[in-house]
Amino acid sequence: MPEIIKTDVAIVGAGPGGSTCGGFLRKYAPDIKVTLFERETFPREHVGESQLPIIGQVLNELGVWDAIEAANFPVKIGATYRWGKTDDLWDFHFLSDGVFKDEPRPAKYEGQRTATAFQVDRAVYDRILADHAAALGCDIRYGTAVREVMRDGDRITGLILSDGSRVDASTYVDASGHVGLVRREMGVGIEEPSALRNVAFWDYWQNAEWAVSIGVGGTRVQVMSLGYGWLWFIPLSPARTSIGLVCPADYYKQSGKTPEGLYRFAIECEPRIRSLVKNATAEAKFTTTKDWSFVADRMAGENWYLVGESLGFADPILAAGLTLTHVSARECAFSIIEGLRPESQAQEKRWLKEEYERRNRRRVLQHIRFADYWYSANENFTDLKEFTREIAKDAGLELDADRAFQWLGTGGFIDEDMGTGGFGTVGIVTLHQIARRLSEAPSHVELQGSNTYLLRLRGATEIRTAIYSKGRVQGLPALIRDGKLLPLHGLFGLVVEAISKNAHYDQMVAYLDQRLKGSGMAYGSASRLHIVGCLEAMVRDGWISAKRSDQFPPKDFSIPDDTPAVARNRDVSADGV
Repeated sequence: MPEIIKTDVAIVGAGPGGSTCGGFLRKYAPDIKVTLFERETFPREHVGESQLPIIGQVLNELGVWDAIEAANFPVKIGATYRWGKTDDLWDFHFLSDGVFKDEPRPAKYEGQRTATAFQVDRAVYDRILADHAAALGCDIRYGTAVREVMRDGDRITGLILSDGSRVDASTYVDASGHVGLVRREMGVGIEEPSALRNVAFWDYWQNAEWAVSIGVGGTRVQVMSLGYGWLWFIPLSPARTSIGLVCPADYYKQSGKTPEGLYRFAIECEPRIRSLVKNATAEAKFTTTKDWSFVADRMAGENWYLVGESLGFADPILAAGLTLTHVSARECAFSIIEGLRPESQAQEKRWLKEEYERRNRRRVLQHIRFADYWYSANENFTDLKEFTREIAKDAGLELDADRAFQWLGTGGFIDEDMGTGGFGTVGIVTLHQIARRLSEAPSHVELQGSNTYLLRLRGATEIRTAIYSKGRVQGLPALIRDGKLLPLHGLFGLVVEAISKNAHYDQMVAYLDQRLKGSGMAYGSASRLHIVGCLEAMVRDGWISAKRSDQFPPKDFSIPDDTPAVARNRDVSADGV
């Protein structure tokens, strides 16, 4: 007789999405029974090793930071690029001052480590996360594949496992990754908004040199463009490095080379990567995949959720995959917990799912558009000219630097996750710096020369936007107009309040200084930069107008060529490249 497995939440997949979701469910609602079904046996290799700093917040809240830090993964402080209109190398730094201090490890999640990330060996990283979820009380069943999803309309009624067992749960979570097992079985379609169709080839190497070593364990990943694609170089430990090639599928088909032949050829042709692997040996674990960007038409149903790559995927040029996975898994867990509270009525449960979908759709689409922007701005990609024209056609404009920057923010430059102006986890001031590196003619700073600001809120609708904190989902006020959102809380709320009282910049900032000091919000040297980012985003999204009053001198908001965040690379490899 087949076993009947009864659980409260059934999660398909025990990778970072499943383990993070399960871990948060057990942390904040320990009475919930959570079971994860993983078709593979850990440890196992997996691509997607480069992180963004926001993941540190998730790991710390989940309680797994110390275990991850103890694994001694390289500390990612940013990336070095050969990309854009020049062959010169340039660096992107996570730390606002561009300085990574030499301090011992393992370290706590504090100080400079809150602004850095990891470069992780997924076989080790995923097992640490899964073990932590198990320690919190999750039941993880390895080597257990889901064979069938039973359904009644939009409701999942059970899972049939590979051994014939049946799973009965109240809520189901698809954390199966790119395969999207539940997504497909529930008939959820996908949108592929990018014209770009890339393939990826990669292997792991032993004893490759790091391009740069900074402090104790600090380094930058390397992203080197070729005439037809780009190479990633991601140190995973002192001895192990992930090296991959991404190129258009059509180029690979027309090259006449085998996947591994094209991969080896690319490494040989790129001088910086070639010098780093001259004494290294490949592990012969060569793997290929397509990495076409997509977003699911729906991300939640009557009793199910999608998390991580099951709900969407963006080209890896921005290293956003693990970030999208961890953040969506956390918000999924909080939404499930909130929906189970006795006071949650049907309308509240609908709002939870609507907010979950809205936020995660925005994130995925932002990263897809950001990736499109990066590719279109690189004239070395001679085979992507038609792709560039398609972007311009879809946007109804020619993609010169300034118009491309504005097209980038079609969905809005106000970032809920950062609480300030930005796009795809990058602040808007830094975004201008990146645009300068990608184009000979940098984008225009909308605030330049202005000194007075007027609110333009007419025609907006007030809604509630979700805030996810300590296992709860709270609704706070926001305005929405033409698909663009303005939070009326946090720093944006204070900026709206300040402008309503003081239209002139200096008076407004003085008011904000006092409010920030008394609000309990983070306050420091970076606050002025965040205020400028909010103003720029609000101008571009149409929430305020920037004027110049003759009663006051114009303000200078120009951005220098080099800043600590984005600067010309000064590293020198063994071969001087």
